Amino acid sequence: MSVLIQKIVKWLVLPLSITLFVACAGTPEPTTYAPVKKTDSEPSSSTTTPAKSSGLIALEAAREMLGVAYRYGGTDPQGFDCSGLIQYSFSHADVKLPRTSQDIFRSSQLISPKEIQPGDLVFFAISKNKVSHVGIYDVQNRFIHAPSSGKGVSYADLGTPYWRQRLVGVGRF
Repeated sequence: MSVLIQKIVKWLVLPLSITLFVACAGTPEPTTYAPVKKTDSEPSSSTTTPAKSSGLIALEAAREMLGVAYRYGGTDPQGFDCSGLIQYSFSHADVKLPRTSQDIFRSSQLISPKEIQPGDLVFFAISKNKVSHVGIYDVQNRFIHAPSSGKGVSYADLGTPYWRQRLVGVGRF
């Protein structure tokens, strides 16, 4: 190496080495951090599960009533008619519903049958061109209802021709 290059390297490297040594050898000042305030727009870090919808709570209540006898005008576990079962089931979710299937239909939020979810209501026109029967949808195209005299609260399949032809709408609360 030429003498000139050696002098340049010495001239550059020595001050740089001293600077790095001093910077690394110093003791850092303790750092304190201010607590970060959470804003309303930030997602919660809570691990709680979301509350169940009123429909799911009602569905659980309806499942517990499977096998209870049909009773015209019945609204309790001594016996149910179709709207009495729905009214009773939704009362477990603190939702007060009208008494008849027609009035429940009118007060529900109608949705597309393609958007049906467990806990939604299915409405049927049995003998006339008006809503006269209601059930609560469960899963796999099945719903729970109080069908008629002589039968108890049970499941039925929306896919059968009888129910499919009579389906008027799907509602949600």
